[in-house]
Amino acid sequence: MGYGVVGLKGKEFNLVSIGIIKLDKLEDHALKLKHIFERVTGLIDSYTPDELAIEAPFYGKNVQSMLKLGRAQGVAIAAALMREIPIFEYQPRKIKLSITGSGNSTKEQVAEMLQRLLNFQDMPTHLDATDGLAAAMCHIFQQNNPRGFGAKSGIKKAGSGGWEKFVSENKDRVK
Repeated sequence: MGYGVVGLKGKEFNLVSIGIIKLDKLEDHALKLKHIFERVTGLIDSYTPDELAIEAPFYGKNVQSMLKLGRAQGVAIAAALMREIPIFEYQPRKIKLSITGSGNSTKEQVAEMLQRLLNFQDMPTHLDATDGLAAAMCHIFQQNNPRGFGAKSGIKKAGSGGWEKFVSENKDRVK
């Protein structure tokens, strides 16, 4: 499970942290969920984010995989709610569209665009990390005001705006 923390000061954003929550050494699904909860809570306590953006569950062919993913997302949401952090949910296609301009982009294309936008040198070995970062950047791009804050609590659906609006309002930031 990937995560990304982006700092936002005025209209400038910067990469604060990127990584993954490793689950491969845990056999039991319940222990994996506990580990996700503890790690997300720890990340929240370390970085004190104002908001959390998460990828919405998507439909897949494997029902068991989808169920496990939904549980993992729910645990991450619960960790944010425990710290009273507003949660914003974006569809995978919306995230890709906001980062690359195409909802059909590959993970590699999204990662390369994030690398350009945030000027980081070393590409993470796990693209799950850039998936988490992409959700954070999508949230920034989707907001109508410069910082995009103001929600009180609960899960908020993605607002209006979009990539075209971001580009038109931030010509100095997009090359």
